[in-house]
Amino acid sequence: MARFLRWTALTATAALLVTGCSGGSSDGGEAIGKSSGTSSPAPSAGSATPLPSSLTSQKLDWGRCKATGDSPTPGDEWQCATLEAPLDWAKPDGRTIDLALIRAKAGGDDRIGSLLFNFGGPGSSGLATLPWYASSTPELGKRYDLVSWDPRGVGASEGVRCRSDKEIQASESVDITPDTPAEETAYLRDAADFGKGCQKSEGTLIAHVSTTDTARDMDLMRQVLGDPKMHYFGISYGTEVGGVYAHLFPKNVGRLILDAVVDPSADGEGHAENQARGFQRALNNYLESTGQGAEEGSQKIVDLLRRIDAKPLATSSGRKLTEALALTGIIRPLYSEASWPTLTSALEAAEDGDGSELLALADDYNDRDASGHYLTGTHSQRVISCLDTKQRPTVEETKKLLRRFEKVSPVFGPMLGWDTAGWCHDWPVAGQYDTPEVSAPGAAPILLVGNTGDPATPYEGTRKMADELGKGIGVLLTWKGEGHASYGKGSDCVDSTVNAYLLQGTVPKDGKVCS
Repeated sequence: MARFLRWTALTATAALLVTGCSGGSSDGGEAIGKSSGTSSPAPSAGSATPLPSSLTSQKLDWGRCKATGDSPTPGDEWQCATLEAPLDWAKPDGRTIDLALIRAKAGGDDRIGSLLFNFGGPGSSGLATLPWYASSTPELGKRYDLVSWDPRGVGASEGVRCRSDKEIQASESVDITPDTPAEETAYLRDAADFGKGCQKSEGTLIAHVSTTDTARDMDLMRQVLGDPKMHYFGISYGTEVGGVYAHLFPKNVGRLILDAVVDPSADGEGHAENQARGFQRALNNYLESTGQGAEEGSQKIVDLLRRIDAKPLATSSGRKLTEALALTGIIRPLYSEASWPTLTSALEAAEDGDGSELLALADDYNDRDASGHYLTGTHSQRVISCLDTKQRPTVEETKKLLRRFEKVSPVFGPMLGWDTAGWCHDWPVAGQYDTPEVSAPGAAPILLVGNTGDPATPYEGTRKMADELGKGIGVLLTWKGEGHASYGKGSDCVDSTVNAYLLQGTVPKDGKVCS
């Protein structure tokens, strides 16, 4: 089953475009989430109890990195190590798990400290992404040790796998916009089977991979790395991680950048609707750039999808292009304006009856290689997001949303509306909260970067994050651009403002706009 609520696609874009307290105590109190208008403890976080010295005093054994997933071995400037962290943060003296880290040491003499990166997803691998990403940010590498990691449940850090390659490919034939009772039954059965596969394969781990758990892991990293303050660059879902960190450890906040900001006020239904709006907006911008009207062009795509739903298209590989794969293939190029010509070619081919190009785009997004092997980022994404959210809508509740979702986005609304029922259906672990708590009284100013054309994390969420962080803490920088995220995407204004904040500590005026 496909889901577009994947809050970053940085590595795929590259392919297409060839905290002051010791002992782990919290300056923000309990790890809490917002639940039905009130705050309540997150089940897996527990109290902010002091950590054993075996964790806080551990020495990282940095050595040569190995190849990760389908990524090549990083260059000699990159080092890798393993950090030990509690499986259950409520029991810091109990069982531990290993977190895989990567770093490149600062290349200049005027070192500030470590700069941690989270590339989103949830489920994106820092080990695979940072070496590529760092090549476009040489200024930061002169004064910071650039550090990232595979968060718990991801990649080399006890990554989860819930299905075999054969099972993943079989699930792609499931109708994601069911029209009959039989299709509804198959849709929900597939969703439940995925959760059962996660539970069977990963056991207790899937109850301890929440955003709150990851935020606490970050503060342990800060201590072990020897940094008095947390300097952090969060992209997409990584902005939610950063907001939760700031709430838990406000006095430990150093220089935090949140780029492509997730709306912290949105629950699961709200995120789906936000993405329907964001992807439709990006699609409209694309259609207008090609000389088509947004309404006329969208209707043409809706008609194409209906034909594919009724009869999947043939492809050169022998596989069929289903509606789910076609939608995924359309989504993929919207992450970068430079990829729009690829979408034009793929849509034209599909109109002529050939689904090969849309299938290739969908495979790229779904991390499927030419041999039919899938990486597990989408598994990690689902496990993490279903642990984070309490919402488990019924089919009846979902059906009441469909008309509104279709009005928001005739192309993506039906799929994302149904997704509210299917994504965490019959999930084996209870969700932690309705929406995350990110208020951070006492934190240093945090720079939020919002792109008005961002499809995956619509711009409106940036202001909402700023408001929830607190007055004078969330500082908003706007870029009138296209594609997902802003830094390093071609705006000298954005890049210079972010660099001044990270390198000199210069906080821009709240509301600055880069056109």
